[in-house]
Amino acid sequence: MRLNGAQILIECLGEQGVDTIFGYPGGAVLPIYDALYDTKDIRHIRTAHEQGAAHGADGYARVTGKAGVVIVTSGPGATNTVTGIATAYMDSVPMVVFTGQVASSLVGRDSFQEVDITGITHPITKHNYIVKDVNQLPTIVKQAFKIAESGRPGPVLVDIPKDVQVAVTDYKPGQVGYGTIKKLEFNEGISGDVDKAIEAINECKKPVIYAGGGINIAGANEKLVEFAEKIKAPVSCSLMGMGAFPGTHPYYMGMVGMHGTRYSNYAFSNCDLLIAIGARFSDRVVSDVRKFAPGASIIHVDIDPAELGKNVTTPIQICGDAGEVLDIFNENVDLRQENGWNAQIEEWKREYPLKYKMNGTLSPQYVIEKLYELTEGQAIITTEVGQNQMWAAQFYKFTGPRAFISSGGLGTMGYGLGASIGASLGRPDKRVVNIAGDGSFRMNSTELATVSKYKIPIIQLVLNNHSLGMVRQWQDLFFDKRYSQTSATQDVDFVKLAAAYGIKGYKIDKNEQVEEALQNALGAEEPVLIECDIHPDDKVYPIVPPGAGIVELID
Repeated sequence: MRLNGAQILIECLGEQGVDTIFGYPGGAVLPIYDALYDTKDIRHIRTAHEQGAAHGADGYARVTGKAGVVIVTSGPGATNTVTGIATAYMDSVPMVVFTGQVASSLVGRDSFQEVDITGITHPITKHNYIVKDVNQLPTIVKQAFKIAESGRPGPVLVDIPKDVQVAVTDYKPGQVGYGTIKKLEFNEGISGDVDKAIEAINECKKPVIYAGGGINIAGANEKLVEFAEKIKAPVSCSLMGMGAFPGTHPYYMGMVGMHGTRYSNYAFSNCDLLIAIGARFSDRVVSDVRKFAPGASIIHVDIDPAELGKNVTTPIQICGDAGEVLDIFNENVDLRQENGWNAQIEEWKREYPLKYKMNGTLSPQYVIEKLYELTEGQAIITTEVGQNQMWAAQFYKFTGPRAFISSGGLGTMGYGLGASIGASLGRPDKRVVNIAGDGSFRMNSTELATVSKYKIPIIQLVLNNHSLGMVRQWQDLFFDKRYSQTSATQDVDFVKLAAAYGIKGYKIDKNEQVEEALQNALGAEEPVLIECDIHPDDKVYPIVPPGAGIVELID
């Protein structure tokens, strides 16, 4: 059949199983939006801003495991997605972003709404393309999704000039195009020190497992539980690894690193074997690398060979899918019995539990604990970035994968609301709660318009301390209480803001009000905002000071 490039794109998206697109129309993508007009099988979500579209696709991808899809126009439409693309890149989230481009004859002439988006996004995508021939489009689309979803997932950008969108050619369903397109290799299989790793596991006395986001991406959660129970090893998670190991399991120790539990950090610093699977040893975990796991041999398992030994010296390295490596471990390691190491972990847990003060005001930690209790741990939690994010990771027990949706590597304030939209659309069977600070929430609160328009039943918790809480905490602890530009000078009534969008809102300032407000929100089949008025001096503890070792915590 004879189709133009825009129609071919929509056909190809259908062939890839795309059911939801997040985007914003504009001049350079008008042919694509015209093709969408007649499409019944693909739902389009028009966000309030292109950054919201990128975060929406990101949240959708994290809860479903499928690539999120974005369509935006050229120039500012494309550049507005950059933060969302970088967020996805840092956290290994599959996403395919289609950007419109000025006609090929106008490229390089500083034309209206022209920008070199492939050049701009080259460092923050797994790969990107500019389509120069309509006949290449089917192959490029297929490659884009394969690259985004295979190996270590990540974002791919496809830039389509307007003349390619309107060019007409013959097309058959399932067709692969022609032309010179870069051949891409995909790493498969397992390589590295597998036998050495099994030997080290069987000989160690004090093992610890460090689980990262790679476990969740690989769907290897049950295999990880089997492995931990077989070798009787305590388990800590990175921020992206939340849910990789059940938060209710007796071997779980919580997060490790800057805001990790004291007993988790002690375990890392006293183990003789650290088994890291699908984790990249970020600076927020390691802190002073010279003091990190000083007495341990380290096994590092990752699907990306570039991560092996990058941040921490790892004598035993295995490159491969986390699930496949765990299969080998579970088949070959010896069954162990609990020993004095397990008793020591339990003693540290009793001596140094996570705690917070009940000082007569509304406690943010209590809000999150009560949310966990009322949802029975079955909600999907998205977060903004800062104190709200750390409290959510510390006090909500995640028992399975793809339930904690947060910007880890880039730390993107303004991420959570857009991500909650995508998460709710991707998993309509789950209640989605976005936990935000007032500073982050202000950044992209315009996405309440999207929530309202599509009646997306998310619950928005705004932990309002009338300041940029985490930055203020650092100013308090490390900058002599010099609160430079972190206190809110003009407060917003978030309940009234929600009402302006037709969204029901509640405001609470006492612990006694929490349960009723949450029950009302959870019982409503509509979007709800709860503003939680908390004290600006509430802090995230424990905290490892900058430059210190992970056992040198303040709490």
